[in-house]
Amino acid sequence: MIARSVILAALLAIGAVPVHAQDSERSAVLATVQKVFDAMRTRDTALLRQAFDTSARLAGVATRGTPTVRLTAPSAFGAAIASAPAGDVWNERIWEPEVRIDGDVAQVWAYYTFHLNKTFSHCGVDAFMLLKVGTEWKITQLADSRRKTGCTHTE
Repeated sequence: MIARSVILAALLAIGAVPVHAQDSERSAVLATVQKVFDAMRTRDTALLRQAFDTSARLAGVATRGTPTVRLTAPSAFGAAIASAPAGDVWNERIWEPEVRIDGDVAQVWAYYTFHLNKTFSHCGVDAFMLLKVGTEWKITQLADSRRKTGCTHTE
């Protein structure tokens, strides 16, 4: 009976290590994603470059009329942020992100809202694909949907 208790305690202790590691990695993945939103809000293209891998691309699907897909390089996205009219603040926020991690691969799926200054613009879903490069998480793909209807958190 004592041996069984010791074995059970050891298995529980071993199982707890990945949970802690997973929490730490989840935080690191979300911190990388947050860099994108911070860069958008502050027009910090250097911060934006930190978040993306050099091979990354952005894919957006707009659903106004006929759905269209637009592929963009992070550098072009950064240029758009930098060239926004003076005083404009791009404020995107995600809600209840789902994070999945397996080793050096991670995915974040989250509902988002986008406000230009304080005015609601649109919402949708952001889907991030990340890889761990060395000790840092880097975004390799960002896909998003965009719509103006069926949005929550529009305040």
